Amino acid sequence: MNVLDWTDDGDGIAYQTCGNCNTTWYFRRSFCAQCGAYPPATRQASGLGTVHARTLVARAPTGEWSAHAPYLIVLVDADEGFRLMAHGILDLQIGDRVSARFIQLAGRKIPYFEKA
Repeated sequence: MNVLDWTDDGDGIAYQTCGNCNTTWYFRRSFCAQCGAYPPATRQASGLGTVHARTLVARAPTGEWSAHAPYLIVLVDADEGFRLMAHGILDLQIGDRVSARFIQLAGRKIPYFEKA
């Protein structure tokens, strides 16, 4: 199976799992940080999850991002068991079920969550 990931300009979210201890994580690495086993399996996420936390950014860190303010940053607990930070529609609340799509924002492709 070909795994798509937005960091490689694909329309998907990749995550990894350890075959030894069953730990799941988001940031790619060559070994399991929990038990040290390698290599981990890279899998395709469904793009579905639940909002764990949210923050509205009204004062952007750079001029490039000022044009997009205010914008929402969310922590999403993915159905596969990992947590990731991404952008989302402004009305998302903690506990909302969400799904990811991919947009261009400030010249970058990013995951963007909306209500599922």
